Amino acid sequence: MAPSFDDVPPCMAAQHDAPLETLFLPFANGALSWPAGPVLFLRARDGWPLREYAQPAQLVCEQSFRPFADALEASGWQVRDEQQLIDDTTRYALVLVLPPRQREEARALFARALALAAPGGTVVACQHNNEGARSGESDLQSLAGLGGKLTKNHCRAYWTAPLNGQHDVALAQRWASLDAPRAILGGRFQSRPGIFAWDRIDPASALLVEQLPADLAGVGADLGSGFGYLSAEVLARCPGVTALDLYEAEGRALALARANLAALGKPAALNYHWHDVTAGIEGRYDFIVTNPPFHTPSRADRPDIGQRFIAVAAEALRPGGRMWLVANRHLPYEQILNESFGQVRVAAERDGFKLIEATKASRSPTPVRTPRSTEPTWGRGGRA
Repeated sequence: MAPSFDDVPPCMAAQHDAPLETLFLPFANGALSWPAGPVLFLRARDGWPLREYAQPAQLVCEQSFRPFADALEASGWQVRDEQQLIDDTTRYALVLVLPPRQREEARALFARALALAAPGGTVVACQHNNEGARSGESDLQSLAGLGGKLTKNHCRAYWTAPLNGQHDVALAQRWASLDAPRAILGGRFQSRPGIFAWDRIDPASALLVEQLPADLAGVGADLGSGFGYLSAEVLARCPGVTALDLYEAEGRALALARANLAALGKPAALNYHWHDVTAGIEGRYDFIVTNPPFHTPSRADRPDIGQRFIAVAAEALRPGGRMWLVANRHLPYEQILNESFGQVRVAAERDGFKLIEATKASRSPTPVRTPRSTEPTWGRGGRA
């Protein structure tokens, strides 16, 4: 199942993060003062505005998307996971938030921001206009009232007045659980809002599973595993599989996959990698299944991500190994497929999707690129 690259903002392609920059405008124009006390940044992303205001010892960042977490750590910021913040007794003078597009997840994030803010603290949030900015502003206003707002860069920044218990406690309690893991599909899987196709099986993954050959065997990988649907089906349908590695950039999804596959018992050796597939992967595999991401929240196509997934899969497969890939039919994957594999065929097409079986040539194996670390550096709590 495709991973959470849907959470990559459109601004990344141009190396210009408009929501991040707009988030700091209230401090730049004097509407808010930067505090001396500790600062928390939920769904943090790295960028020059952080270096303009924060100190490494002052700022704590929460980020579950591996590429963003890697960038933050590379710049020297403290990065923690969701579970660590649950256990954290620190209350923060300022809580910065870049809310996700999914509304239930965003509301739960606002409730957490209020719970982690110190008395007299402020919550400041910002979203791109096409990523739910008006809804986010309305939700924070309902929860705690607004102390101010501004619009620029096609974004909306908004913030609370200094918090002294005036927020809606009952509403905050209800919203705090909106993104909690829950049973879906008749109890077969656990999922949560904000994960790709969180409450259903997306049609592309369903097509792949319907055509999945029972003779897949040996050591395999699921690139962009999501909450574990494709991996669970591989284990259920292919008794010859001895080991399966799951790669997923979104830590919240990978934690769910771990729980979902644990419920199957031990049909094969399982390994979980909180990892950006586009950075390359380790290992030699007999087969790979993948439903790679291909667009941003603005619905703009990002075929380069899927193309990189294909190239990485080709590097990681043993000679003669097979990749089963499902993708939107219009995406330009043919050239990279033909360049990377000995044989390529369209196994099925339906509802605008195409299913590709690609077999690596039996000679001249391509060396595998060594990736960055496949595990978070701050511990496993809820991440992997």
